[in-house]
Amino acid sequence: MGRWRALRCMDPLNRGAGRTPADIGAGAPAVPFEAMLAQTRQAFDSVAETYDGPRGNNALIQRMRERSWYAIERYAPASSRLLDIGCGTGIDAMHFAALGYSVCATDASGGMISRATARAAATSMKDRIDWRQLGAQELNRLDGRFHTAYSNFGALNCVPDLRLVARECARLLTDRGHMVFTVIGRLCPWELGYYLLQGRPRRACVRFARDMVAVQLNQLRVWARYYTPRQFYRCFDRQFELVHTQALSLWVPPPYLVSWHERHAHLGRMLGWLDDHTGGLPLLRSAGDHFLMVLRKRH
Repeated sequence: MGRWRALRCMDPLNRGAGRTPADIGAGAPAVPFEAMLAQTRQAFDSVAETYDGPRGNNALIQRMRERSWYAIERYAPASSRLLDIGCGTGIDAMHFAALGYSVCATDASGGMISRATARAAATSMKDRIDWRQLGAQELNRLDGRFHTAYSNFGALNCVPDLRLVARECARLLTDRGHMVFTVIGRLCPWELGYYLLQGRPRRACVRFARDMVAVQLNQLRVWARYYTPRQFYRCFDRQFELVHTQALSLWVPPPYLVSWHERHAHLGRMLGWLDDHTGGLPLLRSAGDHFLMVLRKRH
């Protein structure tokens, strides 16, 4: 569910903008991975009808989305075939279809796929998108070849075993094909400060959990794990080489603080400039609400 926009740590997961989790576990209880995936799918099904509104797409999310779009368009040949992992309500897939790409858009949530299909049905780009209800951990069920794969806003944070994703993406991508991911990061200075100032140290430290943690979305559970760029890349390093890493929403606040950003628009523009010009620097690129990572398939 690429829209996880994340559940992000907004709610520690970031799928979107307006949720603050009410129920966060300190670590992963003895819940089978299959149950975690089923609970996460059910949670996103429950919000699918409204997810392309403020819950999952506000100005700060769109700012990060545009950085991802720029990277994808840089590495994906014109009119090539793209794989969208966790497509949510289809905002990214429809954007690239409108540019002339052919997109296979996948998501574990049937509700999200239904919403995306309905949105695309009235457009001229519907024939360029192949919608599949398929989780990131189920890419072994997918055939074909793709020039570029992408996953936005923390969909991969919800996958219990990323090495399975790495192997299947290596199988599906063409030689020297690229992957572009935006992932919910482990270290978000804004989030630490925000919740510590509220006297909520447990909430402030939720991203530091070593295992999958549960956060609440619409009174249901979403399971996620948070990564540093180094930790995330280790899951892909056998099949892919690292091209680029950049922090997203490092100086700019995370999407659940969009109201603060709107009240301080001038300062927000300055912070945005800092994000764009320093987010790729060593050390700084490991912080931020999300990070953007570009990988290239090894020979």
